[in-house]
Amino acid sequence: MQNQQQNFQGSQEMPAQQSHGGHELFDAHEAISTLAGGMEQYLLYEQHIQDPELKAILQQQKTFLTQTYNTIVETMQTGQEPTVKTKNYNMGQSNNVIYGMQPSQPKTPAQSVNEINDQHVSGYMIDVLKTGATVFTTTAFETTNPVLRRVFADSIPNLVEMAYEVFLYQNKNQYYQVPQLKQTDMQAIINGFAPMPGTMPH
Repeated sequence: MQNQQQNFQGSQEMPAQQSHGGHELFDAHEAISTLAGGMEQYLLYEQHIQDPELKAILQQQKTFLTQTYNTIVETMQTGQEPTVKTKNYNMGQSNNVIYGMQPSQPKTPAQSVNEINDQHVSGYMIDVLKTGATVFTTTAFETTNPVLRRVFADSIPNLVEMAYEVFLYQNKNQYYQVPQLKQTDMQAIINGFAPMPGTMPH
């Protein structure tokens, strides 16, 4: 029993760069690989973009993701506060969403690279960001090093914001249409819950 206690105490005194659990390292490796893969996909997509606005979004996101990548790698290697802390991503789109469906032709997968257009690219960008947010969330749950856990957790809202920025771009270009329920159905769902009595503690 005393030996076990000594071992446990010893594990708490590990150098910071070694204070990582097994699950944490596997998940962090997957998260970093996913982020790196997404950045490489952005490189491939950029050459197919026609709209300067979408190109500017991709380039701003790529720059931000590069810093996120460097911050995560440094934190994993040192176990310490990174040189550049996690910042908030600020998107350029307005929050206006266009609701309703416009008639459009049924879609089929592209048959050649020449068919890849801004609608395709913006969809691929959202997929990269959704995947990243999912993997970062799982990794934050498994991470024992408090600094690395905080970096992953703080990066999730940025990926969500980037995906929302691309969604708004798609929506205003009618690439991503948003249907709505009938007014009565919407109200029934919105009013389907009532607040509980009681006040929040001060």
